[in-house]
Amino acid sequence: MIRYEFWLKRVITAVAVTMSLFHLYVAYFGPPNAFTLRATHFAFALVLAYLSLPILRSRRGAGPGMLDWVFLVVSLAAAAYPIVELTYFNTRMAYVGPVSTTDQTMAVLMIIVVLEATRRAIGPILPLTALAFLGYQLFFTNTSILRLLEYQYMTTDALFGIPAQVSATYVVLFVIFGALAERMGIGKLFMDFALALTGHRAGGPAKVAVVTSGLFGSVSGSAVANVMTTGTFTIPLMKRIGYPAPFAGAVEAVASTGGQIMPPIMGAAAFVMAEFLGTSYLTVAGYALLPALLYYLAVFLAVHFEARKQGLRGLPKADLPRVGVVLKERGHLFLPLAIIIGTLMSGFSAPYSALMGIFSIVPVVLLRRTTRSEFTLARLVDGLEAGAINSVIVALSCASAGIVIGVIAQTGLGLTFTGVVRAAAQDLLLPALLLTMVAGIILGMGMPTTPAYIVQVALLVPALVRLGIAVEAAHMFVFYFAILSAITPPVAIAVYAACGISRSAVWATSWAAVKLGLTGYIIPFMFVFGPSLLLIGDWDVIALSAVTAATGVAFLAGGLSGFFVKPANWATRILFVAAAFTLIKPGIWTDLSGLSLGVVGILINLRWPAAALVTQAAAEPHLGPVEAPAAAAIDPSDFLEAPAAHPSPKMPDT
Repeated sequence: MIRYEFWLKRVITAVAVTMSLFHLYVAYFGPPNAFTLRATHFAFALVLAYLSLPILRSRRGAGPGMLDWVFLVVSLAAAAYPIVELTYFNTRMAYVGPVSTTDQTMAVLMIIVVLEATRRAIGPILPLTALAFLGYQLFFTNTSILRLLEYQYMTTDALFGIPAQVSATYVVLFVIFGALAERMGIGKLFMDFALALTGHRAGGPAKVAVVTSGLFGSVSGSAVANVMTTGTFTIPLMKRIGYPAPFAGAVEAVASTGGQIMPPIMGAAAFVMAEFLGTSYLTVAGYALLPALLYYLAVFLAVHFEARKQGLRGLPKADLPRVGVVLKERGHLFLPLAIIIGTLMSGFSAPYSALMGIFSIVPVVLLRRTTRSEFTLARLVDGLEAGAINSVIVALSCASAGIVIGVIAQTGLGLTFTGVVRAAAQDLLLPALLLTMVAGIILGMGMPTTPAYIVQVALLVPALVRLGIAVEAAHMFVFYFAILSAITPPVAIAVYAACGISRSAVWATSWAAVKLGLTGYIIPFMFVFGPSLLLIGDWDVIALSAVTAATGVAFLAGGLSGFFVKPANWATRILFVAAAFTLIKPGIWTDLSGLSLGVVGILINLRWPAAALVTQAAAEPHLGPVEAPAAAAIDPSDFLEAPAAHPSPKMPDT
């Protein structure tokens, strides 16, 4: 048995590294035919899924069983058929040419193996959603099963459509970049840099979590992977200085989730958005920049106000790394990110920019003696393997989402849904936005961001555009709520991951996360009513919108936490929240009203007798403010806690 597991591990490594090298080759020399590229991409993903995720959970780690090998062989056959019959696939006329029995059989098998692999990787919600759409098309429309299978499998509009193209060309390269960067010490740079900047301030570890998760999340693009990477260090530190466990877990979950909207890399769905909008990825990153900064400003202020309210101190400055030392010894590791940004800004494509970033990692690590030890051949192989394995969930999600997109496009369901939303909202913008928000969160629960966003683009974006919303704002609106479903109960996968480390109750942590991330739920309404927050329009208007939005974010954080300059009473908190909501809608009168309410709240807060700082009972010393011992320098291993049993994801959610 041990020998079998040994060789299985070697096979998985070989397949994963080959997948990464294949995509690096394609990025450098150019992609082959669409069917060849996308079918090969899916073949790698399916093989890795069936090798790594046996149908019986009891066999996880012991390798695939007989049924798993059957699925694997069928996957290879179904994915190879379009490649072997490439001339036939490229020259036949859709809806005119015959669909042979072999064509139909392979189409059915491909749909089955994709949905089953997706179920194993991320759970049943997305496959069941795809089956529901297929059932709708078969039983409630006039589409024949022959035409359904033809459209799904023999065209590049459904299963092999735009989501597959984005996964095979954009996403996999950036995932490989993130995996290599993490294993070559860039993740450690982010942690040390955040500790040096904010670790000594009030509530320092929580601020470290916000800064580190923003930096690392912009590279990984994965909420759960971000939690499991940075949270194992930041959550125990937050608990150590006195933050309650639910709050500590919530901070990490919310900060990690925001990485998907933080340029320069963001999450996989951002590349899909660029494809749907027909624009460059750099343009999409520009749309996301200001809202992402507002999101992190809100979380940063929330943890600051909470720390001040509870009297929580930071870590001893003497025990922390210094900014100058960190930049001197490891600052050059920022260069791969700078290379990606510079290449994008020079007008090159996102895949080429990612490729340049990947190629730069090893030379940059070897550039200085202080980081040369980070590079080993084993780490390089491990990074290539992890990059491929981490991209499996995106590939399978895109394949399943492509099935849904195919049904919507072939049946015209998107137009029907648009009519339903407009009728329910009675053509009023705010009710339509609220309905879209709820639908987006529900669609995103239990799904990775990418398929959740793709489904919403097909069902919800047309309704918003018909109501007069700018198409860029409509896409960003649904993109945000696809992301925020990761911290929205009852299915809050990022919160589940954080709870495993913080050992806190899921519901308490979920509601703390919603409170912390409330600004994230409001920001989409802000840029719908004022597209200037997406850097669209005149620069003077953009600057004014940025200032008033940041002011509103500060008021909202103070109102929700109950602290601004000092502890605030309920009247002051109401004024702050009212000021924040008034500043949502751009306009001179709403801005003046919001600022006036905020100024009144500040004056009352300054004049009101300061309440005693919140302290915990002596019976709960671990929740009260404590002073970190001035001991040896901070070492992450000193604070790691074994995660409690929890339903951890099988693969990172990208």
